[in-house]
Amino acid sequence: MELHERLEALFREVFDDERLVLTDETTARDISKWDSLAHINLMFSLEQAFGVRFKGNELADMKNIGELKAFLQAQQLR
Repeated sequence: MELHERLEALFREVFDDERLVLTDETTARDISKWDSLAHINLMFSLEQAFGVRFKGNELADMKNIGELKAFLQAQQLR
């Protein structure tokens, strides 16, 4: 499964929305259920699924899904 597909599946699960479609330009504001609790759940889900660790506000500082994908790809190269 490609990175984008894995992310979309994870986001659909975290936000309980099977119709959620992500683009590289998707932001937190585009997802109505993205609140502080969902953000924490998303962070933990991403860490488990991709074997990464977010430091401080690293996830919150990402502007969109494209930046998240770039971060995950860079982590996989390590």
